[in-house]
Amino acid sequence: MSSGEESPLDLDRLEAEALNLLGEASNAGALDAWRVRFLGRSGALTSVLRGLKDVSPADRPQVGARANRLKTTLEEFWKSKQEALREEELRLAAQFTLDVTLPGKTFPVGRIHPINRITREICRIFTAMGFQVVEGPEVEWDYYNFEALNIPKDHPARDMFDTLWITPEGSEGLKPMLLRTHTSPMQVRVMEKTSPPVRVVVPGRVYRYEATDATHESMFHQVEGLAVDEDVTMADLKGTLYTFARALFGQERQVRFRCDYFPFVEPGVEVAVDCFVCQGKGVHADGQGCRLCKGTGWLEVFGAGMVHPQVLRNVGYDPRRYRGFAFGGGLERIAMLRYGIDDIRLFFSNDLRFLRQF
Repeated sequence: MSSGEESPLDLDRLEAEALNLLGEASNAGALDAWRVRFLGRSGALTSVLRGLKDVSPADRPQVGARANRLKTTLEEFWKSKQEALREEELRLAAQFTLDVTLPGKTFPVGRIHPINRITREICRIFTAMGFQVVEGPEVEWDYYNFEALNIPKDHPARDMFDTLWITPEGSEGLKPMLLRTHTSPMQVRVMEKTSPPVRVVVPGRVYRYEATDATHESMFHQVEGLAVDEDVTMADLKGTLYTFARALFGQERQVRFRCDYFPFVEPGVEVAVDCFVCQGKGVHADGQGCRLCKGTGWLEVFGAGMVHPQVLRNVGYDPRRYRGFAFGGGLERIAMLRYGIDDIRLFFSNDLRFLRQF
């Protein structure tokens, strides 16, 4: 008989061991391992039955009968144990029965960030007027950010932008590169690659070397608009921005245009709407000054103007044939006006209490 096989004459010890281990089986996995060990094809009892040929002819009938009775006994105990474990599993499962009448677990629903929300709304308004939405690089060349927009080196207007330079300005042999300070460089990039007519609106991030406070951030968002064609006039600019302001802030809004200076437009204007909290009066009914418009009755929205002829020349357009208008402003400011937010830092705080309001 090969080593590892059970002796036909050792059935009493085998039975005691099998029943003892069966009592210790506490789960389906342990019970299946017990079955393989004692009743499987290579199990202990199978080895006994295979070894009957080595038993003397006189003892073989008795040993065979004893082995078969043991097999029947172990199978009955195994089935009984299997049923007992199944009943125990059902009993434990009954303790955690699902009550289908209880309300289900709710999962938080994502919301569009207020800056993305206002960006999409503004883009929808302008695309309905025939503008195309384009985007551009946030790391920009000095040429596109300043020079092509009629802001040459040493121009006083450069001091307005608090630029974050990547390549130090004036570095020998290096082409000046920076984080764009406004979305206006896309005016030049679009016109370089497009023949008139041009109608684009450009949303995107811009960067300034600013001290952070309630109204300033070093990274914020702007939206830029540009239209160039034959016979474009200031009346087209005013009509476009009237339509935009009333679509965004309400049809009853009044729009004010006041002279302002921007190097890349001539003439330039500041665009404002009457305050929708105090209705342009600057004070509330109780006599208190309006906090939103700071008592002026007006809310500045955009800077705008007619595209400077030099900017048109820089991109190869003939300013005697083509004229255009441009406008732009901060998206955070528009969102703050639209939603009554008094601190720009809330947009970047990731505070769910703030974001869930939108």
